[in-house]
Amino acid sequence: MPTTTAAASTALAAANSATDDTALLHDLLPEVGRLLDRHLATARPWSPHELVPWSRGRDFVPGEAWDPAEFPLPDGVRSALYVNLLTEDNLPHYFETINRVFAHEAWRVWARRWTAEEMRHATVIRDYLTVTRAIDPVELEEARMDQVASGQVPQPTTVADGLAYVALQELATRIAHRNTGRLLGDDAGYQVMARVAGDENLHHLFYRDLTAAAMEVDPSAMVLAIERQVRGFEMPGTGIRNFTTHAAAIARSGIYDFTVHHDQILVPVVLRHWALESWTGLSDEAEAARDRTLRFIARVGIASRRLTSRRAETSANV
Repeated sequence: MPTTTAAASTALAAANSATDDTALLHDLLPEVGRLLDRHLATARPWSPHELVPWSRGRDFVPGEAWDPAEFPLPDGVRSALYVNLLTEDNLPHYFETINRVFAHEAWRVWARRWTAEEMRHATVIRDYLTVTRAIDPVELEEARMDQVASGQVPQPTTVADGLAYVALQELATRIAHRNTGRLLGDDAGYQVMARVAGDENLHHLFYRDLTAAAMEVDPSAMVLAIERQVRGFEMPGTGIRNFTTHAAAIARSGIYDFTVHHDQILVPVVLRHWALESWTGLSDEAEAARDRTLRFIARVGIASRRLTSRRAETSANV
């Protein structure tokens, strides 16, 4: 049990964090409005029903066993479809988290728009998978019930952490969707995943640029948050049945692995766009956090090159 002094210190830290969050939210309001206007002007309207190949479907006979031979796919691609959809299905809890972290009505206008667009993704992917029988529909529904009922999602504790996390996560999601579509070997599926990936890219740009604006407002707080989110980054698969097994299959397929994470997320976003190395006027704590982050990214790069080399050797020996 904490001492009175420790409890008071914890309460003070929480109060200071809440004050910092409120100030950051307020300072970013003009940029939120600008980026929302940009998003609405850029986003292309589309309807899920126009992308689903309905003519390829047939009725499901009650009790009929699913046959993976009806739509042969590599394990990693099937796992990616499974994880991608279940992630989209967990939307109610992501919305709840965003509403908690970004507690201001102007931000919630964006959150509601984001939610509407993400719901479209779940609709079109589920309809495509049902029509093509690419995934066992019974297993998928049972997994959806488990995941949404458990309500497990990443929980960034501050506005700074929330911004850094979603900026990285939305790009990771876009890449995963796009790479899954490329490996499907099915034009209709490619079009579905490409359309979803296009939306995810716009979401990433919103959060990426908002994070950059937040770094202008409070660079030290943002550098600390970026370190936490870069070093502890996880795809939003918490709560999904057998997630570790599916994630391993996805990595083996090259859809999302160390190389993708380093080359397509950490380097272009953290090092280039946010220019982590170039920030000045940081607190001592933030300077130390930046150094740790840069060393971590370098280690991920080394691991990714080793992975690429091992795969090349394996391919050469096949």
